[in-house]
Amino acid sequence: MSARSLDRRVYLRSHPLLFGLISATRPLGAVWVGRTLLVHDAEVYREILTNVPLDREAEGTTGGAALQLGGGGVLFDQAGDEHREARRSLAADLGAEGVSRVRPIWQGVIERGLTQLPGPVDLVPLAKEIAGATACALTGCATEPLVLAEATVEAASNAAGEHLPRLWGHRRVALRALRAADALSALLPDPLDAMLAVAAVNTTLAALPRAAAWCARAELWDQISPELTSELLRVTAPTPILPRVAAAGATIRLGDRRFRIRAGDRLILVARHAAEAHRDTARNERTAAQAVFGAGPHACPGANLARAQLTDFLTALVPHRPEVRKAVAARGTALPGYAKLVMAGSRV
Repeated sequence: MSARSLDRRVYLRSHPLLFGLISATRPLGAVWVGRTLLVHDAEVYREILTNVPLDREAEGTTGGAALQLGGGGVLFDQAGDEHREARRSLAADLGAEGVSRVRPIWQGVIERGLTQLPGPVDLVPLAKEIAGATACALTGCATEPLVLAEATVEAASNAAGEHLPRLWGHRRVALRALRAADALSALLPDPLDAMLAVAAVNTTLAALPRAAAWCARAELWDQISPELTSELLRVTAPTPILPRVAAAGATIRLGDRRFRIRAGDRLILVARHAAEAHRDTARNERTAAQAVFGAGPHACPGANLARAQLTDFLTALVPHRPEVRKAVAARGTALPGYAKLVMAGSRV
């Protein structure tokens, strides 16, 4: 199985109905499904993130999840000057100095976790520990990295499950989401820390194993570099969709079509397609690579940290040139990923 086919299977199996619909509607660029606008086109994607007022507290959005985790007042549901100030502060924590501070921590976890190579090693629990250790360092959380990682994965997967369409079980799902949010709040009482940990852990857990599997199947071990890291993040798109809600009316154009957005309309911004992850080569490599991290004032401030961490992870694997021995896609997780990814050195 090719690298792209293996990764696409992971993507589709996480939430088959949702991602099946998204894949089927990609050629349309943008399409209404009820009062939800699915956006695939890169220009429309950027236009909405930069120029359309968005409701940061709406249910089913990242900001809505922030409210559930800690009562709001955090980066993801703020607006105006408050939002900009919080972003500046977080960008400083996740900038060059912040990366330099936490980099030795994840490098130590990687070094210990790969001592079994060239023998078989499951990269999923290792990625979870890397993510947890990084989140602990960023938030100052004193708990064990795997404990924090498990709590953030549970909170994110239950929050995602609560907002997916379903015919029954709403109350049960909502109760699980509330319990998971309470458990995470017990570890990280500060809502900003909680949301930072959720974002860091879940994107890392999605990105690292998928990129390693792609490198193995595509035989890219001789090409590992920061440039390849950016390309791997583009083609895997760890956060494939950005759910948003319009706060005010707007009109968006796509060719000769016009999309009139009303306040309260749901917007599913497909980062995977805006980044042209479905293409072997992007038409605008730099713009496409950035699309997986959002755009404008809604761009992810942790992009540099994510790239550095993935580069270090893949670089540590290079001497062993590992091959995929067993790959099991995760189901029902917040982001597409593996439940198990066993790799071993190519000579074993």
